[in-house]
Amino acid sequence: MKNTIPYKAGIVGYGYMGQIRKRILDGVNNVEVTGICDENTDTILDLEKEGISVFSNYEELIESDIDLIFVCTPNSASPDIVIKSLKAGKHVFCEKPPGRNLQDIINMREEEKKHPDLKLMFGFNHRYHPGILEAKKIVESGKLGNILFIKGTYGKSGGRNYLSSWRNMKEVSGGGILIDQGIHMLDLFRYFCGDFNDVSGYLSKMYWRTDVEDNAFVFLRNNKGQVATLHSSATLWKHSFKMEIFLNDAYLIVSGLLSKTGSYGRETLTIGRRQFEDESFALGNPREEMVYFDQDLSWTTEVENFIKAISEDKPVENSSSEDAFKVMEIIDKIYLKEEIIENDLTLNRDRQ
Repeated sequence: MKNTIPYKAGIVGYGYMGQIRKRILDGVNNVEVTGICDENTDTILDLEKEGISVFSNYEELIESDIDLIFVCTPNSASPDIVIKSLKAGKHVFCEKPPGRNLQDIINMREEEKKHPDLKLMFGFNHRYHPGILEAKKIVESGKLGNILFIKGTYGKSGGRNYLSSWRNMKEVSGGGILIDQGIHMLDLFRYFCGDFNDVSGYLSKMYWRTDVEDNAFVFLRNNKGQVATLHSSATLWKHSFKMEIFLNDAYLIVSGLLSKTGSYGRETLTIGRRQFEDESFALGNPREEMVYFDQDLSWTTEVENFIKAISEDKPVENSSSEDAFKVMEIIDKIYLKEEIIENDLTLNRDRQ
């Protein structure tokens, strides 16, 4: 049973992510969802039966008797909602990405600085996935050496409604698969290696007829010489998540991703220790340990950390506006420097 509830929460946007946030908040202590806003009020009228106030105008929700706002809207709308919420004295949790471009997160951070008593956090829940947390613990122990380089692949198959999704309309999203999904992997690269000073990449339209990229190839290097490479794709035809971390004495591979649909496969962490020919009969094929994870607490953990930062009046340590700014800085450099190259070799494109 939940404890006495000191915080009243509102959700702006009751689509896929808004519904996830509602479900998670219903199970978190010390917070209660008391208001929800969606342009299509028909989708939220039933919530009145739970005693939740429904709104078609987010400004009315912001002005209501709530303490914190969860912003679950398309990228083009979220900056204004975040800024107006902070101005109204509300703590704010905003889904990734933090707007359409670097200027959007700069504007949000400028407003945040005017309200040092308020907390602003962004939804980079991949930091809290069990495979990532275990890999982070191993790296930070130092027992297997330092990180040499990281490789990441994150992609999906596009899907039947890909062409009609707002996520592929540049004026709404700001970009394609890189800012939509690849941003999570870039955030994880920073989580493990810190900031990167050298940024380059390639953007391509390999299959889908949209005005944004459906494939991105990103190359990063930091001042320590650590290199990270990412392939973010909407043409893998199979949902895939894989992050490979190579250290002095071992490698760690987080593969699969616990998700609602299970389409990314079972989440696992593979640990392989370096073995040369004097240590193993199978040169280049070291013994591996595999850890399986079957429970995804990432959504709950990040919300609990947000509530804890509020209740204890402590800075947001993970997924802060600084983290959001830094990862958008990387994406901004790629979008500004790289032209989207269209691939004319795909025979089936005219079918889309």
